[in-house]
Amino acid sequence: MTQSSRISELRRDDRQHKEGFVPNRISPRRRTALIGRHVILIGLALLFFFPVLLIVSTALKTAADVTVNPFGLFSSFSFENIVNAWIEGHFSEYLLNSFLIAAPSTLLVVILSTMAGFTFARLPFRGRSIAFYLVILGLLVPFFTYMIPLYFELRGIGLLDTLPGVILVLTSGGVSFGTFFMRAFFSELPIELEQAARLDGCSEWQIFIKVMLPLVRSGAGALAVFTFIQSWNNFLVPLLYLPGGSFRPLTMGLFQFMGGHSVEVGPLAAGTLITILPVLALFLVMQRQLTEGFTGAVKG
Repeated sequence: MTQSSRISELRRDDRQHKEGFVPNRISPRRRTALIGRHVILIGLALLFFFPVLLIVSTALKTAADVTVNPFGLFSSFSFENIVNAWIEGHFSEYLLNSFLIAAPSTLLVVILSTMAGFTFARLPFRGRSIAFYLVILGLLVPFFTYMIPLYFELRGIGLLDTLPGVILVLTSGGVSFGTFFMRAFFSELPIELEQAARLDGCSEWQIFIKVMLPLVRSGAGALAVFTFIQSWNNFLVPLLYLPGGSFRPLTMGLFQFMGGHSVEVGPLAAGTLITILPVLALFLVMQRQLTEGFTGAVKG
């Protein structure tokens, strides 16, 4: 290298340093570690994604291809399994029943939890802490400890094998977490908002509806998504408290495919696909609210 070339290189390095440019120099050892980390992450992603891909592939195969080549991905294409699950497997009824169970219970949990969270976070009254911890106690008591007595109580009051009975059970199971979740959001709001609203003549109900509630929409949306998915995927509550099968949801419909001596894999995969598509669509639509909601809850 000539002296003039060396001088030019030094000037270029000095100019890059003044402009804030730092050459990307990664040691071979660090580069190997980064490559290995990415390979492991890609492998784990494929490992978790493969069962979903296999379910979609099996649901869209012909019945003969499912038997001959069960693990082949998209080796044939047919809506035969989906039609069988939808019509002969009664998944159209199961889908409606799942909505009739999950939607009202989610609405009740969000309404009650939002009101309770506001009450425990912003309204001072005697015994507030004790009442809050009594509500949160529901998170510490396992459902298995009271599910049998609850069965006899529902039978005694005529709510066994009814939609209102199942909805009330799911609502009672979600209010404890929902109250704890929403209280964290209301606790972070500045008290000056309440004071300004009271100076303007707003009642506590108006403060809650017009001032506080719009500020915690992300938290309420996240709670709604979480509660809906929990209710949608719940199997034990419908199994216990809907013994007649009149309002059988999708989870119990899938269980019926496994109840016989032989399992029809194609319709079973189609039923699984019908079950996961609504919650997957809900998650994709509400992904932003879900992320913002849980981030706010952690900060709270």
